[in-house]
Amino acid sequence: MKPDAGGWFSGLRRLPSPNFDRRPPRTAVTLLVIHSISLPPNEFGGSAIGQFFTNTLDCAADPYYAKLRGVRVSSHFLVRRDGAVLQFVGCASRAWHAGVSQWRGRGRCNDFSIGIELEGCDTIPFAPQQYRALAGLTRHLLRAYPIRDIAGHADIAPGRKTDPGPCFDWPRFVRETRAGSAGAKNI
Repeated sequence: MKPDAGGWFSGLRRLPSPNFDRRPPRTAVTLLVIHSISLPPNEFGGSAIGQFFTNTLDCAADPYYAKLRGVRVSSHFLVRRDGAVLQFVGCASRAWHAGVSQWRGRGRCNDFSIGIELEGCDTIPFAPQQYRALAGLTRHLLRAYPIRDIAGHADIAPGRKTDPGPCFDWPRFVRETRAGSAGAKNI
């Protein structure tokens, strides 16, 4: 699986999001950011995440959604609980996933990162098939881009974000990713 010139991977379901723009000129993708999301919170399945990232979420459908009205975010990828991977933004573009962020003294992480959302939350363990899919996707990304670091959203936006949260098993993710790849320099 290799990306095309726009950073779209063949074999993945595409749900193109309008929430992206161009990366700054001559900016290499050197960071992979792991997130988690569930809509409504702590509930899985359904189409709300895809609708949210494509600006089609009915904000009257759930009381929690009212706070999301007018919010424009996206991620490059979403890994569902069953391991299905969806792509919302081509990796050549800047998805709006990190917000106010900093990594190793460099701000504006959206400029130089790829964002992967896991369908999940801070209080429920992630599914085994998610780890397998995430590790496989990560290996493809490591081959395609000069990624040097992998971090959680909480690492690039401390105090503002908590995801992927305490239930994300970093050692398992690293182990499964390394099992099939040389890995990033700082994985």
